[in-house]
Amino acid sequence: MNTTALHSRFEPGDALIVVDVQKDFCPGGALAIDAGDRVVPVLNRLIDEAVRAGVPIIASRCWHPRDHPSFRDHGGQWPVHCLQDSDGARFHPDLALPEQTVVVTKGVRFDHDQNSAFDDTGLADFLRAHGVRRVWVGGLAEDVCVRATVLDARREGFDTVLVAEATRPVTAEGGEHALCEMREAGVVLEEAA
Repeated sequence: MNTTALHSRFEPGDALIVVDVQKDFCPGGALAIDAGDRVVPVLNRLIDEAVRAGVPIIASRCWHPRDHPSFRDHGGQWPVHCLQDSDGARFHPDLALPEQTVVVTKGVRFDHDQNSAFDDTGLADFLRAHGVRRVWVGGLAEDVCVRATVLDARREGFDTVLVAEATRPVTAEGGEHALCEMREAGVVLEEAA
């Protein structure tokens, strides 16, 4: 048996945040990210490690009302996606979220979009209440909601690790810009999961 396979990167005081791995952001979805579904097996390995280490797992989801301001029809930049209770708003069917996963719902406001899992959700308070000092982040999309979540985690004072293999950008250019911005904010980039 390979004992290194049993080693976990997670330590007490850590949490895993899985950002918006929903059907609409994966191939075939309303706002599909190229190869978005390839993050799922990587995230499943991280989730398995987090479960074994006993650290909190948080999964954010976009949960937009029909007339959401991020939609083009209402002045936003995106097509209609992740409508509340729709099939496209469901987590990817192969994402192995355990029962104890804390689901953070965002994108429900009518006055602004909520790209970050920390934006008016109470997530920072939840993490502090559970003794979390460092967060590991992956999900979709690297240059939109992952970027916003990671930058807010840093603003909230959490050490932050982005698992590069566990995220994909809307555009390659946007991804490169987001990675530079995140590094400048003090985010640690972990290449492989």
